[in-house]
Amino acid sequence: MPLPASAFNALDTYVQDSRQDFEDMLGQLVEVPSISMDPSHKSDIQRCAVMAGQYLQNFGFQVEIVATPGNPVVFGEFHAGDNYPTIAIYNHLDVQPAQEPEWRKDPFTFVIDGDRYDGRGSTDDKGPAMTALFGTKYAIDNGFPVNIKLIWELEEESGSPSFESFIKNNLAKVKADVVAVSDTIWISRGQPAIPYGLRGLQGMTLHLETHATDIHSGTTGGVARNPIGELCKVIAECYDASTGKVKIPGFYKDVKAATAAEIKSFLDSGFTLKKFMAAHKMKSTRKLTTAQALKAIFAMPTFEVHGMVGGYTGPGVKTVIPPRAEAKISMRLVPNMTTSKTFRLAEKFIKSRNKDIKIVRENALEPYLGPFTGPYADAGRRAMEFGFGKKPAFTREGGSIGAVVTMKNYLKVPIVFLGLSLPEHGYHAPNENYDWGQASGGMKMFAKYFAEIADMKS
Repeated sequence: MPLPASAFNALDTYVQDSRQDFEDMLGQLVEVPSISMDPSHKSDIQRCAVMAGQYLQNFGFQVEIVATPGNPVVFGEFHAGDNYPTIAIYNHLDVQPAQEPEWRKDPFTFVIDGDRYDGRGSTDDKGPAMTALFGTKYAIDNGFPVNIKLIWELEEESGSPSFESFIKNNLAKVKADVVAVSDTIWISRGQPAIPYGLRGLQGMTLHLETHATDIHSGTTGGVARNPIGELCKVIAECYDASTGKVKIPGFYKDVKAATAAEIKSFLDSGFTLKKFMAAHKMKSTRKLTTAQALKAIFAMPTFEVHGMVGGYTGPGVKTVIPPRAEAKISMRLVPNMTTSKTFRLAEKFIKSRNKDIKIVRENALEPYLGPFTGPYADAGRRAMEFGFGKKPAFTREGGSIGAVVTMKNYLKVPIVFLGLSLPEHGYHAPNENYDWGQASGGMKMFAKYFAEIADMKS
């Protein structure tokens, strides 16, 4: 029998009464610099795991901090009944580094500015994790007939290298009827969005060494090879930086084109190029229509250059030809591409252009595409509309979450994305922030989602 409407009578009061506790707990978490890609922060990772485990225990969960070959996973379980449905919620508590000079405040000092919460990790992904946790407390306190499992990873920002080990070794423990992931971004404030797909990622580093030491450009220029110039030449042969079009043969062969219905759903997300540019502090973009821009973000692969190292970078011009150079590259993938085939195509093409370039394969994440119809997607739609007062658009996510593909492969249950971040929250950027509007609406959304899953089973 469905839960009665009266089950939500106290929800608004609960959310408002929870604000102080939410801010205190989020602030404590943000001030732990849980940077997973930096080994010097290993003790902070452990401290974050212990703190998170204590939070879960205080909220009525049975808690285990599960060791993996890398960083631990914090696992919490609330068991309401043997015959009740089970929902697992995934978040991550590790964060990006915060070394950008544009930070206006200390990134690991939590600052409340009205309804805004500043600090690294506030939106990616500690704020959404705390929001989901407070949603679970309402369901638990009000006797919702649903079992809840929380999976909090501490390696997502470094590619989730140990998450597969965690899932494989704990399949019975993490088994659920559906998984909700709260680690995605809406396209526009005021227009909720539920992604159903993620781009994959294949990284690589290109190394080229042409001589042993810096050499004088006057004495040797015209004869000596320049590794920076040669890497630039090869990169320009890989893709057109003006349009983004990748020129590697076969690169687009396996791309699954977005359907007309999908593109319409993308357009319903509230996206405008003007808002997009403002949120990401862009001065200009490539020449694209709104539909083309959305396809480029959600449904097309990319080739990007993230950094080049080599030569003199101090003041003035030092007239030497450097001995070596390095370029950091990634390719975003879409269904039905694979990381292994994409890397082979790129490697073959680059070697055909310059046999001396050493290519190192870096982190790899497969793309993901799930349903945007069906009972679990519909439950997500109703829950998000309940929390935020507007029907969500179904979109795809331009980024990658390695844990999602792992859960799809091993758990074999529906995965629904109930993200809460906004473009202006500064995902991976300086001055990252979160806000009470998203947190309060998100608590209501999660409470409603638990009710929807319970009703579906009954």
